[in-house]
Amino acid sequence: MDQDDRTRQDDRMLHSSSFGAAAVAYAEHRPDYARAAVRWACEPAPGPRVLDLGAGTGKLTATLVALGAEVTAVEPDPAMLTELRRALRGVRALAGGAEALPLPDASVDAVLAGNAMHWFDMAVAGPEIARVLAPGGILAGLWNVLDDRTEWVAALARAGGSAAVGPRDTPASWRAETTGMHLPRTGGAARFGSPEQTVFPHGQRRTADSLVATLATRAGILVMPAQEREATLSRIRAFLAGRPETARGEFTLPMLTGVLRVRRL
Repeated sequence: MDQDDRTRQDDRMLHSSSFGAAAVAYAEHRPDYARAAVRWACEPAPGPRVLDLGAGTGKLTATLVALGAEVTAVEPDPAMLTELRRALRGVRALAGGAEALPLPDASVDAVLAGNAMHWFDMAVAGPEIARVLAPGGILAGLWNVLDDRTEWVAALARAGGSAAVGPRDTPASWRAETTGMHLPRTGGAARFGSPEQTVFPHGQRRTADSLVATLATRAGILVMPAQEREATLSRIRAFLAGRPETARGEFTLPMLTGVLRVRRL
């Protein structure tokens, strides 16, 4: 591994491990996922057993339960897992990560990951996911992205900067960033078919204050030095206060839930 690879890996680890410190705020402010998107992700699966991988505080888990899936949630961060168990007491929730799954072979019909697949080391996680998936099973990643086709949302993305609106946070960038994120087809290992991508309309009711609180749970902001973080959030507050769409009371933040799915052959 060269220095650039080590630096990228260190950055990924820093960002992916940042959420535990904001677990309570994450549970309160992060959006759920469009139900139509979750159905589309699951509907080709051969059965109802679903692994929510990198489940966080249970945003995707709750939707899967509501849709009648038999859900097992796996999450590596203790603080996030505590919030999930508190909110969803009837769900089987296990400590673990994508690279070492605490599940038997062929034990699930689908593996879903909500805003988490980009944190996985797919060279290691790919074979593990293939191992726990039943033949014909589905791997799907879901991401909530800002719908920047709306002018004020596009302006918010510019005002927030790359820390608040990252490389997968708008529809075009999401498609580009996730296109190659499916599992590799390797010689003796289980193979996966061609990936499919699509998006579904979604939205979240917010106020200016709660939208700032939502953006404050993003990894790019969580890892900032305190002074830089407050300056970024203050800039976003000022932007929202100056827009007629967001200056007063509640509004709907236009979003899309993007889904990338691939079938285990």
